[in-house]
Amino acid sequence: MGADAVLQDLRELLRDFNGKEYSEEIGPKTLFFADLGMVSIDAVILAETLETRHGRRFAFGEFLADLRRRGVRDIAVGDLVAFLHEQMSHSEAEI
Repeated sequence: MGADAVLQDLRELLRDFNGKEYSEEIGPKTLFFADLGMVSIDAVILAETLETRHGRRFAFGEFLADLRRRGVRDIAVGDLVAFLHEQMSHSEAEI
């Protein structure tokens, strides 16, 4: 799955996610907490939803640890897209 497809998938998922509707454009710079109004539990539910949707586990712990190391306080959609794309590409390469 290409990065553009991952972004489109996330856009569709986040428009009406866990009782929160978002009508603005969702792009790589959209922030989960500041822009989408998510809270920590939403991030956990999103991770579980993505794993179920794609039928595989993602290394979200490593993703979050990397964000913390870089001092990132909010998750940009583009960062998550890059992470998911890399995880899926790595997985496809093993097949």
